[in-house]
Parts: sequence; structure tokens; C-alpha cells
Amino acid sequence: MTILVLAEHHDGAVRDGSLHAITAAQKIGGDIHVLIAGQNAKAAADAAAKIAGVGKVLLADDAVYANMLAENVAKLLAGLAPNYSHLLATATSVGKSIMPRVAALLDVAQVSEIIAVESPDTFVRPIYAGNALATVQATDKIKVITVRATGFDAAPATGGSAAVETVASAGDAGLSSFVGSELSKSERPELTSARVIVSGGRGMQSGDNFKLLEALADKLNAAVGASRAAVDAGYVPNDYQVGQTGKIVAPELYIAVGISGAIQHLAGMKDSKVIVAINKDEDAPIFQVADYGLVADLFQAVPELTAELSK
Repeated sequence: MTILVLAEHHDGAVRDGSLHAITAAQKIGGDIHVLIAGQNAKAAADAAAKIAGVGKVLLADDAVYANMLAENVAKLLAGLAPNYSHLLATATSVGKSIMPRVAALLDVAQVSEIIAVESPDTFVRPIYAGNALATVQATDKIKVITVRATGFDAAPATGGSAAVETVASAGDAGLSSFVGSELSKSERPELTSARVIVSGGRGMQSGDNFKLLEALADKLNAAVGASRAAVDAGYVPNDYQVGQTGKIVAPELYIAVGISGAIQHLAGMKDSKVIVAINKDEDAPIFQVADYGLVADLFQAVPELTAELSK
């Protein structure tokens, strides 16, 4: 049994989420190969070769993979699939775009966002916004799987010594082309990999008031997130959103400020190690999942907390 993990990478390094997918592959068992697709991606392949537990790295270096267009990468994966029992990717926007296409090309069912492995063909995944867990068995010969990173620890990025093997490009699928991208830049940690997250909700009342959270986040070296309500209200950009339709996170500390705790938001952060809630409504649902709750006016509590951390 051999497993192929599609790894995401940036600036010559494998993204953290892919390390969690490699751990999921280890739980399944068997030899683990990692696919690095990109342009001038040798450095990323070398980094993947150092990940503990990886037996081989496949490098597909071609301009058609420069921007990880889903159609092109899916074509590559589908071509490699007959050599593998399982194809895995992290359940990020990239993985969610590519893997369903792979499953369709192979005419198999995809198993989405697994959080546990029961056996090589049986997996646990959340349903109903995380309120229930389903144990599903995949009977297809080749199993196409996306992995929820919060369900597995990250594989050590060092300690391995896998060989890097070049594989032929599958070429351009001719179905899409890269036009451009607008990337937001921040000196704060990325939401999905941050150890501490400070999130704001509708209770922040405006985008300007998020400066209160940014000051607190700077003291904690934290990322700043938001509920869908805050995003929909235009307080902050979409990439801040935590929740069922946003980013799934599980930091060591999650501070929810002015967030009522709608089920869609809880689905994205309830696996956090410690949850702190600040809300003036003592009946807010967020307090049901919080380890520590403070019933207070956030416009008074947050500056006081920031001041205490400054001492």
C-alpha cells in the first residue's frame, strides 16, 4: 500500500497544513510519497524530502504548475493515481479545488475533511457543521481524501532523508489560465498556523474598532480573525473569516471578542485548545464552548487586557 500526498508549498518551504496531511497518511499506513508540483520547485522538494516519515518525493517542475491551477494539477494526479492506493491533500482552498476534480477523473467517491483514521478504508469526518461525526468506509480501489489539518498533529519537518524523483509533466489541461492575484500581506501569523488567534464579531460595530483587537494581537503575537457576520458587514476582508465557510483553526489560544457563537463559527474554532470569550450578553452561545468567559463591554475589557499585557 502506497500513499501519495499532494503538498502545498511557498518560497521553497512546505506549508504547515501539508505536514498534518502527512501525519494522516502515516495513520493509514504504508509507504508515503509526496508530490511537489510547481515551477522552480526544487527547493520545496528538498524540504519535503526532510520530512519525517516520507519515503519518496515526486517533483513535477513545469510552468503549467506555477500557480497550482486545479485543472492542471488534477490531470497530473490522475495520471499518477494508478500507482497508489490513496491520494491525500489538505482541506484548504487548494486541496478542495483539486481533489474533487481528481475523484471525477478517476470516477471514484471523495472522502472529505477526515479528522481520524479507523483503518485504511474507514475514516471519521464531521457533518452538520461539526455537530455530528460520521464514520465512512471507502470501497473504491483508489481512495481520494482531503484532510482537516486540525484533526492531526503536524509531521516533524526534519528527520527524513527521502529521495527526490522527477516526474514528467502532464501538460496544460487547456481548461483554465492564470490571470492574476491580489494577495493581502501581514506581519502577523497566518490564521491556519497561528498559535494564538484574536477574533472579532458583529459586536465590534465597525472596522475601525478592529484596531483594538490588532493592538491585543500584537502583544500576543497572534493572528486576527473574524466571524462571518463581521466579514459580511464589511468590517474586515474575507480572508479573516473563521468558521464553516471560512478557515478551520485550532490554535492553542482562541480569544473570541464580541462573537455570539453561531454554529457556523463554532464549527471553525471549537477544536482550539483554550477558548476565551468576551461578550456583554451572558446568554451568548459562545460561553457554552468557552473555557473562560468574561461578561463585559469589550470596549472596556479589551483595552484593559492590552494594558495589562504591556506591563
